[in-house]
Amino acid sequence: MKTPRIGIVGVHGYGAQHVRRVAALQEQGRVVLAATADPAPPDPGALPGGAVHHADADAMIAAGGLDVVIVATPIHTHAAIAGAAVDAGCDVLLEKPPTATLAEFRDLLSRADARGALVQVGFQSLGSDAVPAVRALIAEGAVGEVRRYGATGTWVRADRYFTRSPWAGRRRMAGRVVADGALTNPLAHATATALAVAGRQHEDDVSGLDLEMLHANDIEADDTSVARFALRDAPSLTTAVTLCGAVREEPYVEVVGTSGRLRLYYTLDLVQVERDDAPFTRLHGRRPLLENLLDARATGAPLLSPLAESGAFMRLVDGVMAAPDPRAIDAAHWSDVDDEEGRHRVVRGVEDAIRAALRAESTFTGIGAPFIC
Repeated sequence: MKTPRIGIVGVHGYGAQHVRRVAALQEQGRVVLAATADPAPPDPGALPGGAVHHADADAMIAAGGLDVVIVATPIHTHAAIAGAAVDAGCDVLLEKPPTATLAEFRDLLSRADARGALVQVGFQSLGSDAVPAVRALIAEGAVGEVRRYGATGTWVRADRYFTRSPWAGRRRMAGRVVADGALTNPLAHATATALAVAGRQHEDDVSGLDLEMLHANDIEADDTSVARFALRDAPSLTTAVTLCGAVREEPYVEVVGTSGRLRLYYTLDLVQVERDDAPFTRLHGRRPLLENLLDARATGAPLLSPLAESGAFMRLVDGVMAAPDPRAIDAAHWSDVDDEEGRHRVVRGVEDAIRAALRAESTFTGIGAPFIC
């Protein structure tokens, strides 16, 4: 095959990481960074020689000559850009969540299937060798019969995080769905990884969804939430997350069985199995999603995070946007803190409430969390 020519839409923010990665692959002779697109020009020297910059994605795609398009833009722009790239005959690496609505997801999936396009979704945790390793441990009965799945993250987000862009912390903007909440964007990997561990990643694998969404920050979207999934032919999954912790705690996926418990710390690729006989910890490697997409193009290797396997996660996005707006947590239950993270809002007792919600497979209301009014 010829050397793939890559175009990147969005070169600032997280997109800058894609620029650096593609530039490194170009030095290895694996790809050519042919073009970029962003209303704001790239920083001087950020692009390797020969890359052409365009002011928008439409112009970049219309110029032609691309094999792969990387989309690292605001959530509500994903569907249109990825759809245009697929229609132009390109394969796509699409940042998460893949689209802002379930209808957009279905349309993009249909268009990609019709054109034979590969669309890889940027859930980086799904490139971890820990995910298939955990599936194998479950199948071997390492924790006995599985009783429940859980996913959680307790993060700190300073005020500047919610002012980083006009769409930050928004549910809708100018009549368009944005869906930038804790469940669907910063801690989206928690749910996506748990669904992968459970082997329930397609749209019809979710048979029910119960949500409780709150916010302490002055935003439209959620920053402290619980999602409970009923899964087809599998135990339930409870995701409990917050961006209002006192300190950042490493997020994890949990599998609780009749004879033990397993945790996958998905940002570390670390698996811990707790049981009375022979507990153990194992560290795994990770395969980058872009390289996997390139391998799929060259050899037919399976994608690690194919678009179709984001269907169950998109049921969460759809449920979040169909639900009433998140409720505000009363000011009596949070404090503004200044520390090395910057100025950020802390919900008192949220860490204990998240752990209790996971154990009980319950909402915050169900466990009587103190910050529920």
